[in-house]
Amino acid sequence: MQSLFSKVKLQDVHENVFRNIVSLQVSQDLFDDLSDSPEDWALAQKVEDEVKPPTFVSATPIIHRPFEDAHWFNAITWPFQHWQASRYSDGQFGVWYGAESIATTAYETAYHWYFGLLADAGFQEKDVRVERKVYTVACDAALLDLRPFHKSQAGLMHKTDYSYTQAIGTRLHREGHPGLITHSVRNPSGHCYVILNPNVLSHPHHCCHLSYRLDGDVIYVEKKVGDNWLKIAISGL
Repeated sequence: MQSLFSKVKLQDVHENVFRNIVSLQVSQDLFDDLSDSPEDWALAQKVEDEVKPPTFVSATPIIHRPFEDAHWFNAITWPFQHWQASRYSDGQFGVWYGAESIATTAYETAYHWYFGLLADAGFQEKDVRVERKVYTVACDAALLDLRPFHKSQAGLMHKTDYSYTQAIGTRLHREGHPGLITHSVRNPSGHCYVILNPNVLSHPHHCCHLSYRLDGDVIYVEKKVGDNWLKIAISGL
C-alpha cells in the first residue's frame, strides 16, 4: 500500500455524481395500519413532524424548503449517520458512494441487492422487485485517483475481499482526506466516487426512478414499468 500512496495523484473534481438509493415510487402511508380514518393519518403525521429533529439546517432557511431537507438527507447525509461495513469502511465510519453514470450505479447496487438483501432473506430464487431513486449530487473536492492502479493493485478490484480497500479507507479517514475515485468493480467501464467528508457534497436533485426485477439469473432494470432499460447478468456481478 505504501507504493500505492507514493504514486497516486489528485483529481480536482467539480461535477455532478449519481447516487442510487432504495425508495418507493408510490408513497405509502406509514400510519394506515393504526386507523381507517385519513384524518387520523394526517394527525399522526403532524405529530411526527413536530417532534422529529431536522436532518439539514440551511444557511439560508428562508430559501430552502422541507422537500430540500428530505433530498439532502436521502442523497447525502444518510451514510454518514448510519455507519456500516462496505468496500472502503470496516464499519467504524460512514462512506458515501456515487458513480459517473446511472448505469454504473445500477450495476453496483444490483450486486448488493441480490447478494446482500435477497440472499439474507432467502429470496434469490423468487420473482421479486425493488424500487429505487437516483439523485445527482454536486461534488467539489480534490480526490485521490486510484483508477490508474486497478491492474497493478489487485486488491482494488477484488469482488468479495474488502480487506485491502478497507485499509485504504481507514487511512484516508484518519488523515482527513475527502475521498477517492476508483474503477467500478461491478461495471469496470465506469468509475465510482468514494466520499469520506460530506462537506464536499451539495445541491442534491432527483434525477429518475428505477425498478429492479429479478427473473431467474438476470436482473432487469426498468426506468418505466415493463420497459427493460438494462439487463444485468448475475454471473457477471
